[in-house]
Amino acid sequence: MTKNTKYIFVTGGVLSSLGKGISAASVGTLLKHCGLNVTILKMDPYLNVDPGTMSPLEHGEVFVTFDGGETDLDLGHYERFLDESISKKNNFTAGQIYKTVIERERKGEYLGKTIQVVPHITDEIKKRIKAAAKGKDVLIVEVGGTIGDIESQPFMEAVRQLKHELKNDVMNIHVTPVFYIKAAGELKTKPTQHSVQELRRIGINPQMLMCRTEQPLPKDIKKKIALFCDVEPESVIEVMDSDSIYQVPLNFLKEGVLKAIARHLDLGELEPDMREWKKLTKRIVEPKYEMTIAFVGKYIDLKESYKSLTETFVHCGAWIDTKIKLKWVDAEALENGDLDELKNCDGMLIPGGFGTRGVEGKIAAIQYARENKIPFLGICLGMQLSIVEFARNVLGMKEANSIEFNAETGEPVIYLIDSFLDQGGNKQIRTHQTPMGGTMRLGEYECDTLEGSKLQKAYDGEKRIVERHRHRYEANGKYRKALEDAGMLVCGESKGLIEAVELKEHPWFVAVQFHPEFTSRLQNPNKIILAFTKEAKKQSDASKN
Repeated sequence: MTKNTKYIFVTGGVLSSLGKGISAASVGTLLKHCGLNVTILKMDPYLNVDPGTMSPLEHGEVFVTFDGGETDLDLGHYERFLDESISKKNNFTAGQIYKTVIERERKGEYLGKTIQVVPHITDEIKKRIKAAAKGKDVLIVEVGGTIGDIESQPFMEAVRQLKHELKNDVMNIHVTPVFYIKAAGELKTKPTQHSVQELRRIGINPQMLMCRTEQPLPKDIKKKIALFCDVEPESVIEVMDSDSIYQVPLNFLKEGVLKAIARHLDLGELEPDMREWKKLTKRIVEPKYEMTIAFVGKYIDLKESYKSLTETFVHCGAWIDTKIKLKWVDAEALENGDLDELKNCDGMLIPGGFGTRGVEGKIAAIQYARENKIPFLGICLGMQLSIVEFARNVLGMKEANSIEFNAETGEPVIYLIDSFLDQGGNKQIRTHQTPMGGTMRLGEYECDTLEGSKLQKAYDGEKRIVERHRHRYEANGKYRKALEDAGMLVCGESKGLIEAVELKEHPWFVAVQFHPEFTSRLQNPNKIILAFTKEAKKQSDASKN
């Protein structure tokens, strides 16, 4: 335990998508493996209060924290790299900051003073940074956006002020590109120099530069950057693209990142134990086996919408020493009845989602997996549509549907959680009111597993598990008996709500209402998805023999 909390601020320059989140998470991973208590905070400069109402096509995945926060997808990286759960307080936006300050002003809490960016907005930013750091050895703060953006200026001013308040307990890392100009055959450092100049103009001097580059940085280039940007040569870190993001901490270690951080923050000698991390990373890069999973979704043009899921398959692949190839199948393309894209796959996944587009295609895919005995995992909407498909094609309820897609259906096998509560459902169910007026279940909920079920076996026999949710619709308990009599068992439930189902007459068909991908980490993959991949590998091995 350090005497004072150490703060590391990570900023980015020149352009976006430099990998600040992976860089911050990688530094955190190394420090944690040294035995330090580390957490990470993301500050987003946009005016949305949170990403909950933003399109996944624009923003990517909405990551859900254990305490029900709808946050930036970088928090998923933080959890996956640190192998621990972090709170919704570890992500805030400019919208939240301004909203809080304006609400206080309306209540008269500022006693009639003129409300300004400095000090009122910056004070609120600093307050939240310090709250996230409480009880930690190190807090890493990723500042969203790019240096020079008008939206991020209050955040940068707060960072500048904290340097004066916290003295030697603060370190600034700047991530910036070093471009290779092919025609000239040269690496160009000028964008990095200008980016650092902009940072210093604000009043922040970086102590480390992480230089994204497609070409190795020679010593003379590193010395040039160090000279013109006023940092130590050892603190100019080469950051080249890797075959896997999980190699980045190992690359940082070779570049001497920890030595520079320890020297600046007076952390003593840092020696991380990365043996398990190295073993798993090697399996990701050089796997022994290979198999294919059909991923039937509706946001396949922007795979960032499914970031936690795609990373979970990387984790599971590392644990079974297998490259899991995801075959991206557009659910809409299946609605014409041509299911050839689903053939020759070792397993099938139907992920979560909102809206009617592609729903009938997903139902057709589920029927194909059920009838052809393909290992199947449905998540959230994937579970709901599994029930719809079973009700239609096994129980003969041709009108079976979710009221999300047909509010007038005569067989509402999926309905709103409000209906469950109105019909005398367990009043202890914690719900969340969304800005658009809907009721959702967000965050962690307990789930009781059925004795002897595939679900319980996947979770090593645990009778009660905890997983995260993000949805408005629920399986209608009115149809439970009919489903179970026909062979679809309710294998998980939470205070009267159906949490998971599985098929008796199928090698491995499980569908869950929760989002297991939110709790998967490289060193601790989610158990139900790991069980699914193991079953798919059995199918793959059998098909090759």
